[in-house]
Amino acid sequence: MDPFDLTGKVSVVTGGRQGIGKVVAGGLAARGSDVVIVDVADASEVASAIAAEHGVRTLALSCDVTDPEQVAATIAAAAEHMGTLDLLFNNVGICLHKPALECTPEDFTTVVNVNLNGIFFVAQAFARYLVEQGKPGNIVNTASMSGTIVNIPQGQASYNASKAGVAHLSKSLAVEWVPYDIRVNSISPGYINTEMTGNVREDWRRTWTDMIPVKRMGSPEELVGAVVYLLSDAATYTTGTDLIVDGAFTVV
Repeated sequence: MDPFDLTGKVSVVTGGRQGIGKVVAGGLAARGSDVVIVDVADASEVASAIAAEHGVRTLALSCDVTDPEQVAATIAAAAEHMGTLDLLFNNVGICLHKPALECTPEDFTTVVNVNLNGIFFVAQAFARYLVEQGKPGNIVNTASMSGTIVNIPQGQASYNASKAGVAHLSKSLAVEWVPYDIRVNSISPGYINTEMTGNVREDWRRTWTDMIPVKRMGSPEELVGAVVYLLSDAATYTTGTDLIVDGAFTVV
């Protein structure tokens, strides 16, 4: 049997309307998984396109991940509609390029609420569902190389701190949830060409590219394999791992 085959599984993808989430959702569907796309904005067109291309069942649900009650209701609705849930790509995130001395309390807490608290609320609700059903499951959270290094020339302390939190949160949950047969890992992408990075200053993008040993930014498609591996049965002995995919940026 192909350990990377996800046929018969149901995956939840947060932040799946665009960027990394959208591409990975399609990658999971390409390997046979039905997909629930959760986003604060309407993702129904994305869900419909994935269903048409890959012949899987899809569902789009709107949710503010910083609201734990809304998150719990969304996971319950996804499970009811799809019949079951198995896998979670917990990918929602925002970035604020603003020097720390200029950050307001609202600036900082907004980023942390989405990137760290939101990741926890979704993971917690998903794990509670699995435990209640007495079934195993796998979670992959999106951290960032920014949790390992400090990005320059832009100031983004709020983002860096939140993503470092995601990586260590993932390790903590991995240890706590071993008895429930729930694996938890994270991926830490480097600079990836998405809507988020496409709107930043061009001089910053040139600086980033010059600093990356492979001399280019990555694509969302280059993260699909990492997520599929961690969510699949090919990784049954892998939990508590942070997989950095960054073109060697963090090793020089």
